[in-house]
Amino acid sequence: MPAFGKVSKKRKLSVDTKLQKILDAAIEIFDFSIICGHRNKEAQDLAFATGKSKKKWPESTHNKYPSQAVDIAPYPIDWENRDRFIFLAGIIYCISQQLGIKIRFGGNWSRSWQFENQKFDDLVHFELVENTGN
Repeated sequence: MPAFGKVSKKRKLSVDTKLQKILDAAIEIFDFSIICGHRNKEAQDLAFATGKSKKKWPESTHNKYPSQAVDIAPYPIDWENRDRFIFLAGIIYCISQQLGIKIRFGGNWSRSWQFENQKFDDLVHFELVENTGN
């Protein structure tokens, strides 16, 4: 059975407990790594400068503590295999629905699940959605 490595475990501790519950259930089904939880100012500035984020500090959901967002990737990581990221997103989404936790996936910002052509595909990103109808 898959399990989090030492680095993923450390990163998991920086995210909201709701996300931790989703991640803990998902790792029992599919192997993945936690790429990023909380981002401090330096890390967010770098993510923005390199085009990995469209948000400046402190506007990202990664900048709150605990983080309201997490970035994960199927293990072993193959950045070119979009299908594995979408498959993992389906697992994460199903678990979140079972737990009653609203999330948004960076591969489907509108949450329509139509996978329309987006301006910014962030297939590693999942964030909590407040109960405001978003």
